[in-house]
Amino acid sequence: MKIILASASPRRRELLTQMGLEFEVRPSCGEEVITKETPAEAVMELAEQKAAEVAGLTAQERPGEDVLVIGADTVVVKDHQILGKPKDETDAVRMLHGLSGDVHQVYTGVCLIALQEGLQRTRTFYESTDVHFYPMTDQEILDYVKTGDPMDKAGAYGIQGLCGKYIRGIEGDYNNVVGLPIARLYHEMKDFIKK
Repeated sequence: MKIILASASPRRRELLTQMGLEFEVRPSCGEEVITKETPAEAVMELAEQKAAEVAGLTAQERPGEDVLVIGADTVVVKDHQILGKPKDETDAVRMLHGLSGDVHQVYTGVCLIALQEGLQRTRTFYESTDVHFYPMTDQEILDYVKTGDPMDKAGAYGIQGLCGKYIRGIEGDYNNVVGLPIARLYHEMKDFIKK
């Protein structure tokens, strides 16, 4: 079964490669629309939108081909507020001030859509991880933002990059914070594909 990642994220590509999977990348292009209230529902909704768009195009272009599409979306949540990617440097500074010296959650929603024998099946799930930040000074925040690293990341930071030195600890799946809970994904795929 061919695997398609419906994401342009280089971090998700690295994580799927780490799983030993061969896959192609086909990012979704549609507008992301959140209608759900809770972070868990919102990330699953966004992941499903991405996977459904790519699955629909793939079914039209490759009728009869067995394909598994993986869609994912990650958000940072602080005090019940969803923090997406920062709009600009000022927004990144604001987000990092809010995360500094405190705990927040990272949610990743994942949607699997299998196109097999002319049928389409869907499975959607999410993973949540608590992330504890050390306090950051104003200068540390500004210096980090000036690197450009926060600008394409939910919550304005990447745990795997320069911001790692401010992470006091996590409770849950590290890879979930990077952008894809690969252990959970592996077991969900194994169960889903054999059906």
